[in-house]
Amino acid sequence: MACILHLETSTSVCSVALSENGHTVFDKVSYEGPSHAALLGVYAEEAIAFARAGGRRPEAVAVSSGPGSYTGLRIGTSLAKGLCMGWGIPLIAVPTLRLMALNATGRTGGQDGLYCAMLDARRMEVYAAIFDVRLQTVRETAAEIVTPETYRPFLDRGTVFFFGSGAAKCRTVITSENALFPENVHPLAADMAALAETAFREQAFVDPACFEPFYLKEFIATTPKNSLPGA
Repeated sequence: MACILHLETSTSVCSVALSENGHTVFDKVSYEGPSHAALLGVYAEEAIAFARAGGRRPEAVAVSSGPGSYTGLRIGTSLAKGLCMGWGIPLIAVPTLRLMALNATGRTGGQDGLYCAMLDARRMEVYAAIFDVRLQTVRETAAEIVTPETYRPFLDRGTVFFFGSGAAKCRTVITSENALFPENVHPLAADMAALAETAFREQAFVDPACFEPFYLKEFIATTPKNSLPGA
């Protein structure tokens, strides 16, 4: 069991949390963003002071590893690396879309189905990954153009929850009765505790010196076949 500092800056939401033995004991979040440059260090200092007041110091730092905003991820990663190298403690990378899926399962009460975490790219383009209710990966992260057919194989199997910044614009395109859209799902530091605790226990660390998060690079996706001339 460990005391872990959690940093989440992959979207416009800025959040910091501290966990002990897998349970969140300190949590600060701002939905006003993006304001990571101004708030992240302040929140982290408060979390560290909270730990010290209890006679503890973080034994690891967990950071959201993307995909996500270039600027946000750079700010979070830079602070995480600095703390890890300064204190000589390990760095844990938590995939952003898995973190969103964890938040979504909490909002649905753990309803059975598939969970599709979506981050907005542009127009009808998203970065998305699909998980089951136990957060096992059903389909890895992919960059894709959303059409009525994009998720049909999954929707034909049953309920699919679509959520995140990319989901709202898909409502008019994904019209299956099996598609549900839980709202206000964000990747949050407070939700990182269980995922980071497991990684700590398994010593699934990343090298602070060379770790790079998954930025939302320029979008490249295959044109759907039904939109090709002569298709």
